[in-house]
Amino acid sequence: QLQLVESGGGLVQPGGSLRLSCAVSGFTLATYTVAWFRQAPGKEREGVSCTTGDGGTEYYSDSVKGRFTISRDNAQNAVYLQMNSLQPGDAAVYYCAAQLSSSWDPWNWRYHNTYNYWGQGTQVTVSS
Repeated sequence: QLQLVESGGGLVQPGGSLRLSCAVSGFTLATYTVAWFRQAPGKEREGVSCTTGDGGTEYYSDSVKGRFTISRDNAQNAVYLQMNSLQPGDAAVYYCAAQLSSSWDPWNWRYHNTYNYWGQGTQVTVSS
């Protein structure tokens, strides 16, 4: 059974950092593209970052470019999101999502319906 489990969320002050983890099981991570999404109350789910199966290509939304870094360890079946210089606008529930790379659409990497598999989310709160 394919499963994604996020962890690492929490409360952080503005300017602080967090590292989110997405532990995957039930599939070979190297054959899947994985993305991080976030959803704040009253807002649509938005794509934050994405890494292709071989780790060769990364995508970032303009709002996090230069502050967030996605990485993956296929041997450890994990994908990470290092978030630096966090701002109150970054507060949201963060989700990881996966799609088989052979059927993944790079042009729509930031849209939630591009991915079939989702974790349950982890809350990130940015507040002083």
